[in-house]
Amino acid sequence: MASIKNLKKDINYVLGDIIDECLVTLTGDTKNSEAIVEEAIVIFDDLIAKVNAKDVENKKAHFKAVEAELEDRAGKLLKKVNKIIHSKVAHHFKKWVDKQNGVYCIKETAILFESASYKLCDYTILITSPKEERLKRVKNRDQLTRKEIENRMNHQWSDIEKSQLADVVIENVHLKNTQKKVEEVHLFLLKRFD
Repeated sequence: MASIKNLKKDINYVLGDIIDECLVTLTGDTKNSEAIVEEAIVIFDDLIAKVNAKDVENKKAHFKAVEAELEDRAGKLLKKVNKIIHSKVAHHFKKWVDKQNGVYCIKETAILFESASYKLCDYTILITSPKEERLKRVKNRDQLTRKEIENRMNHQWSDIEKSQLADVVIENVHLKNTQKKVEEVHLFLLKRFD
């Protein structure tokens, strides 16, 4: 069971991240960003009130239920944010692609499959690595805590789910093997799209 202090931190971090995403990414979309921020604040208030409730018989079960509710409600809110963000990103990406002259171009995104953006691609490449390796790389790159990274990862599909939709899967563990596989895919794409 998470401590009350850690549960409150989780509520604050998760909903704070969603609010930050709205304020940073949805600038210019005041109506949608304000609505999502308002909803995040309501969820925050509801969950903190539940954490602070005094008339709880089984605290362990109660806090587990609050954790589950946080995951569920934050997940739904994040889907709203992503829907808005990804439609804007898709529009900008299409404009960028139209200006390219190469044989092919690459779109890199952590949630290509979850956002259904893969349907707009002619060919998809899934890059995988073991969870601990991904945690280490993201921590070094983005200076996030393990908890923050795991929270993001929990909102992504598993590699197994994504691999069913990918045209090719490259395991990025050993640099030489990864480079060899990337070269193979590159040569294939040059032949396919030339």
